[in-house]
Amino acid sequence: MTDDLVIFAGRTAYRHIKKNGLSPNDIDLVLGASGAAKWLVIYGLDAALFSRWFAHRKDPLPVLGTSIGAWKFAAAAQNDPVRALSALKHAYIHQYYQGRVTPAQVSRESGRIMASFLDPARVNEILDHPFLRIAFGAVRCRYLLASGHRIPQILGVAAGAALNRISRNLNRLYLERVMFHHAGFDTGGVDFSGFPTRCVPLEPGNFQSALTASGAIPYVMEGVTDIAGAPSGMYRDGGILDYHPAFALTPGHKGFVLYPHFYPHLIAGWFDKKHPGRRVTGAVTDRMILVAPSDQFISRLPFGRIPDRKDFIRLKGQDGKRLDAWETVADLSRNLGETFLDITRTGRIQDLVRPLS
Repeated sequence: MTDDLVIFAGRTAYRHIKKNGLSPNDIDLVLGASGAAKWLVIYGLDAALFSRWFAHRKDPLPVLGTSIGAWKFAAAAQNDPVRALSALKHAYIHQYYQGRVTPAQVSRESGRIMASFLDPARVNEILDHPFLRIAFGAVRCRYLLASGHRIPQILGVAAGAALNRISRNLNRLYLERVMFHHAGFDTGGVDFSGFPTRCVPLEPGNFQSALTASGAIPYVMEGVTDIAGAPSGMYRDGGILDYHPAFALTPGHKGFVLYPHFYPHLIAGWFDKKHPGRRVTGAVTDRMILVAPSDQFISRLPFGRIPDRKDFIRLKGQDGKRLDAWETVADLSRNLGETFLDITRTGRIQDLVRPLS
């Protein structure tokens, strides 16, 4: 159902699609957002993209995400992306917590989820992938956010939110963006301007710890320290700084940025969620194509909304109800994948695309 999906494109991307449609070889970068359980609503879209749409790709394709966006790319870049994405989806849905939930508990569950779809052999598959070149973001923390204790972290988050309210640029006072990347990922091809960015190559010895760090939410999970090949320090969720990573390609690239997303808009950082004026617009979106579920599709989901982490609280003691709802969302998301494949194959994307403001 074409009404299930919305396609938004920046100015140059919009003109290209209206004239030519869209093919896999048009894409030079794929981005993946933070959002925890929200990912379930585009699980089927990701599965279709990486198992079928990009299946015959020859040229290197950089993929970059934070938090769950990084984890899904670590599944998509395996030899059998359908199996890996399904394993990640199943393990994520089947999280269980009882009593007072501690960072240690959440970290153990995260370790279990990772083990379900990623082991050393799979890491080698990712690093040896014929065309996908993975990268994912984390932040190296300073001051209170570098603490291993809950109260200082909460105070650090509060201080960070206050500074961010004054200016997003003040995040640089206590956060350093760190991009862990495949050796073949062209870090010079992505515009990381805005914040100083340290790039650290991925290898079998640091892959899993770096991936864990990319989703280590402050005071919800334990941070990760002393990642091999990276400067010493405390590493946490890359979504703090790049909640919905919004990076343009550097000048000279003629391709486009594909963004499978659960929202039809981009929020710069974790602290910007309550600041609509911080939504990403302008030149960074010029060559961007954002693909998201429509309001009509979302209205048919359980509870009429996209799943999120707060469901663990809303449905506390009702795990069966949460599992049923989340499984239904993941099953329905397959329609988004089929729709995308259909509209790009038939050229109907030319009629459906809308300008991304």
